[in-house]
Amino acid sequence: MRNVVVLGGYGNFGKRIVENLAGIEGINILIAGRNLSKSSALVESLKATSNASLEPLVIDIFANDFKEKLASLSPFLVIHTSGPFQGQDYRVPKACIECGAHYIDLADDRRFVCDIATLDSQAKENGVLVVSGASSVPGLSSAVVDSYQKQFSVIESIDLAIAPGNKAERGLATVEAILSYTGHPLNVFKEGRWQDVYGWMDSKVNDFGGFVGKRHLANVDVPDLELFPNRYSVTQQVSFQAGLEIRLLHLTMVGMAYLTKVGLVKNWAPLSKAIVSASNIFLPLGSDKGAMEVLICGKDKDGIAKQVKWTLYAPKGNGPYIPTLSTIILARKLLSTSSNEGNRSTKLEAGAKPCVGLLQLSDFSASFDALELTFEENSPLEAQEQKP
Repeated sequence: MRNVVVLGGYGNFGKRIVENLAGIEGINILIAGRNLSKSSALVESLKATSNASLEPLVIDIFANDFKEKLASLSPFLVIHTSGPFQGQDYRVPKACIECGAHYIDLADDRRFVCDIATLDSQAKENGVLVVSGASSVPGLSSAVVDSYQKQFSVIESIDLAIAPGNKAERGLATVEAILSYTGHPLNVFKEGRWQDVYGWMDSKVNDFGGFVGKRHLANVDVPDLELFPNRYSVTQQVSFQAGLEIRLLHLTMVGMAYLTKVGLVKNWAPLSKAIVSASNIFLPLGSDKGAMEVLICGKDKDGIAKQVKWTLYAPKGNGPYIPTLSTIILARKLLSTSSNEGNRSTKLEAGAKPCVGLLQLSDFSASFDALELTFEENSPLEAQEQKP
């Protein structure tokens, strides 16, 4: 029986991954973290319907004996959801490599994800797959761009946006990650050159259409900003923005960013718990509907201007499941293959890499259907040309 260790397994994203993988027979899922009562509670809530074996596990990724304790479990796969990843080193993926376990994380920190390739040779030597950023970005976002890339001779810009509903569950680690760069400079590819913008600034309103409509957005730091310009030979810009549905909360964040930019506040992250508590006062407002948008602009094979806009809609508070899908799909692929030959057939060769080029958009279809997520694709440029 293969052991699957989910670090932070009872957290905002970890519990959703455990719920999904619990449907797989012949595996033992260890729901890991520092809180035994939370881990045990999740085991109890799932064991009646689970096909997998479930166990609570107390483990601290920052403890001196973490590597030894992990190795004693002989894990086949370790899934790391214990953020924030900002400031974390590679102690967890290194421990996985040394004990011969595959590794997947949901990291959204640019440095953590983009530099994971420094472990590539070690991962290959030990025959394991190490993947960072198996989340909405760059896991799903790169799968979207990959699916349309061949329609372009040149990609001039890629603009990505995520707008969660106010009532969607929010994790403390995610909030802490965002606050860590709020008001701080972010190096981005803009106007054909690398330059700085500021976290949670350059606020604007974007119309997502559908049942989501107009939402406020501001600058967010993600790995895509560094990975996409080179991967897709982008000539002008790659941007990523996200926002809060409640205008007051969004503009408050913009104000907080300004205070950091001018040097009045060094870092908002230490106030994460207080800020989350304050924002919870507004939970009755807004909706549980969210959206993700990928806008690709450039020229088609004939050199004619072309745009493709792909929009994913999340109803019924299902938005928080989206960041888990890339990890779930990769984990299921690994668990369904028992040999190196099988791994090669699913393009999951050993090595350490960001989560780009590993998934196709079609891989997400079953998950989208199960969660009632729908997407639309259109060409804003063509629609504009057709107007009288």
